[in-house]
Amino acid sequence: MSHLSYEESKKLVVKGLILLGIITLVEVFIALLGKGYIIHDFHLPRWIMYLLMISMSLYKAYFIVYFFMHMKYEVPGLVKSVLMPTLLLVWAVIAFFSEGKTWREWRALKNDRTIASLQVPAIHKEEHNTKLDEGHTDSKSEEHKESLTPIDTTHHESSPNIEEHKEKEH
Repeated sequence: MSHLSYEESKKLVVKGLILLGIITLVEVFIALLGKGYIIHDFHLPRWIMYLLMISMSLYKAYFIVYFFMHMKYEVPGLVKSVLMPTLLLVWAVIAFFSEGKTWREWRALKNDRTIASLQVPAIHKEEHNTKLDEGHTDSKSEEHKESLTPIDTTHHESSPNIEEHKEKEH
């Protein structure tokens, strides 16, 4: 372990917390700037905003593990045994995102639709719900309603046996 006095350790922890706080504030600033809340009609490209935020978050995670979890003072074998599963976890997340994208593309091909048609923006959902509430319908919803068959609303729970229920119907 470290040979620091209590006061030196306390100062190191306060400096670490201040650094983490500053990085978090910079992340929030980048998010607000990127979405156009700080400078009106100014938007950062998403990939730049995401790259900056992910890299700062990874640095904060590294800093917490290295200093606050005392990985700095451990033997190299223990450090590697902690880092390898973490790298595998990052690889798994990348693989799952890639698999999800492939699955979405295959789903679009199977259903003979474009990928964009699988995504319905929230604005259009609200407009669609408002039109339905006002009594307006679109042709797709009318076709869908006509293709539905009426559902038998009788309750089958009252009959103890399914065969008896079928005999009653005939």
